[in-house]
Amino acid sequence: MILALLILGALLSLPLTAVGLPGSWLFIAGVAIWKSFAADAGVGWVAIGIAFALALLGEVLEWSLSSKYTDKYGGSRRAAWGAIIGGLVGAVVGVPIPVLGSIIGSFLGAFLGALVAEYSVHRGTERAGRVAWGALVGRVIAAAAKVGLGVVLAVVILASAIF
Repeated sequence: MILALLILGALLSLPLTAVGLPGSWLFIAGVAIWKSFAADAGVGWVAIGIAFALALLGEVLEWSLSSKYTDKYGGSRRAAWGAIIGGLVGAVVGVPIPVLGSIIGSFLGAFLGALVAEYSVHRGTERAGRVAWGALVGRVIAAAAKVGLGVVLAVVILASAIF
């Protein structure tokens, strides 16, 4: 039963992570709270610590990849922030498509956020479009990296509970 709840928590956290919401952090917090109240819980503090480090690495990768790709495509600092804020707003607002709406909204929000922010700095549509494309590429790569790390940290937690 407990293993099934851990698997469910892990599976629910991954889509949240994909759209830029704190899915991995919520999963880790839930496991840590459970461990705090049930000392005999199957998950060890070392596994929780490893999962925490992996989630932190995911955050660092998200920020650095988003900035890297916005910079790589000639974007300003404002465009990088526009992509981050737009991605978060897009994830929350979403697109009216079941299940995938928040993911699409996150990517679309990153694109539009970078586009508007870069256009407000340089007033060039071609440049703003190129920067927005770079922000989108960075957001997709960052999301994939974070979800991959989310899978690894879920495996660490589940392996700790099993063994």
